[in-house]
Amino acid sequence: MIKILLVDDQQLVRFGLKGLLERTTDIEVIGDVASGEEAVEFVKTHETDVVLMDLRMPGIGGLEATRRVARASPKTRVLVATVHIQDPYPKSLFKVGAAGFLSKAASEEELIRAIHAVHAGERYISPDVAEMLNLKTLNAKEPTPFSKLAERELQVVLMLLTGKKINYLAKQLHVSSKTVCTYRYRIYDKLGVETDVGLTLLAFRHGLLEDMGTVD
Repeated sequence: MIKILLVDDQQLVRFGLKGLLERTTDIEVIGDVASGEEAVEFVKTHETDVVLMDLRMPGIGGLEATRRVARASPKTRVLVATVHIQDPYPKSLFKVGAAGFLSKAASEEELIRAIHAVHAGERYISPDVAEMLNLKTLNAKEPTPFSKLAERELQVVLMLLTGKKINYLAKQLHVSSKTVCTYRYRIYDKLGVETDVGLTLLAFRHGLLEDMGTVD
């Protein structure tokens, strides 16, 4: 039996996934939580085979949560399911320990297949994501500006896009406010923007946000 934890800030999404997965004979949903922080604490105290992780959530978000889950419970496999399939998300998530990357547009059959694959120790990438990454290489297109960022810098970007205050980000990342400000201005310099508004517009332009309402 594959023991799985569902992580998504939308209760209806968790409810729907739970109902879908509980129809299978070899998958048991042992918990569902609304944040990355809760996911990290859960795997510390519960034997968990697979975490189905959302990417964009309040707090530390899916990228940092994936990093922390991988450290807290090395045997737990993290499968990220998100609408944000653009680079640099897939590459960054794999670097911090994700075992799979799944588009939320995936079918029920693909979701089950992905869970089985990562549980078996394989790496899983949705066909549409794999095709996108392959086409990017074949066409030798200029990479997104966000590809210049280190994983930690990308994590700070994702948190800045939620509109939270610097003090809040510092608390979530366990660093000082001064350190967060240093990250922010380093990011501004690399991306060629001057404000959080400019950062948001750039993120929207390159597909890191599916619509401007995402940052609320």
